[in-house]
Amino acid sequence: MRMIMSIRLGILLGVLVVAGCAGPPLDMPASLRLTQVSSGWFDAGPDSLGRNKLVPSVSFRLENSTDDTIRYLQLNAVFRRQGEEEDWGTAYVRAFGTEGLDAGRSTQVFRLQSGRGYTGEQAWSEMLAHRDFVDVEMDLFVKHRGNQWVRLDSVSVDRRLLMQ
Repeated sequence: MRMIMSIRLGILLGVLVVAGCAGPPLDMPASLRLTQVSSGWFDAGPDSLGRNKLVPSVSFRLENSTDDTIRYLQLNAVFRRQGEEEDWGTAYVRAFGTEGLDAGRSTQVFRLQSGRGYTGEQAWSEMLAHRDFVDVEMDLFVKHRGNQWVRLDSVSVDRRLLMQ
């Protein structure tokens, strides 16, 4: 009898868990939008050889444009040099969990930057103007709950030095 009750309880808990995750996935590009977007190149400090290092950086807020609270969201920024397919760095962050983002509200500012960048002995302004400098774009992917990663937006990184 005890075994039957344990099995029934296990099945009930399983059904409740599945029901809590059920429902159609949100259309993320229609549900969230980037606001207050700012981009540029951040001084990452000297590298191991003492050279200046600049890395691409993008700051933004996410705004919930649905009528419901969105919970459990992850962000993954993929940086690529223009004209290239290969990733040139990534940045991952958990945007929010159970607290969620209420309808019509915006998040704090997220600042995502690549671990890769340009190094040189010259001044930062000279690095940005160098003939071999290739501009970078960031594709922002979002993952809601256990759904697949979806590309939310793309941002071209401005060729300017960020001080903070």
